Amino acid sequence: MVDQELLDILVCPETRQPVRLAEGPLLERLNRAIADGAVSTRAGQAVTRPVEEGLVREDGRLLYPVRDGIPIMLIDEAIPLEGLGESD
Repeated sequence: MVDQELLDILVCPETRQPVRLAEGPLLERLNRAIADGAVSTRAGQAVTRPVEEGLVREDGRLLYPVRDGIPIMLIDEAIPLEGLGESD
């Protein structure tokens, strides 16, 4: 789990918008799409592993994965959320 102090200072490296923790319903929709082979990173790399935790950009358009408690705040690693709906 990302520490709240860290979450308070993290922003999207592309737009500088704040990020928030992705909630369960969004992660469920994302992981269903990953299982269907329908998810790629911004760089076009297929996402094949389920996302257990992520940070959603304020506008809800991108998710930055969190792996082993470390936010991966790289633009090319971000996962576009178009078609998944917003976090509940």
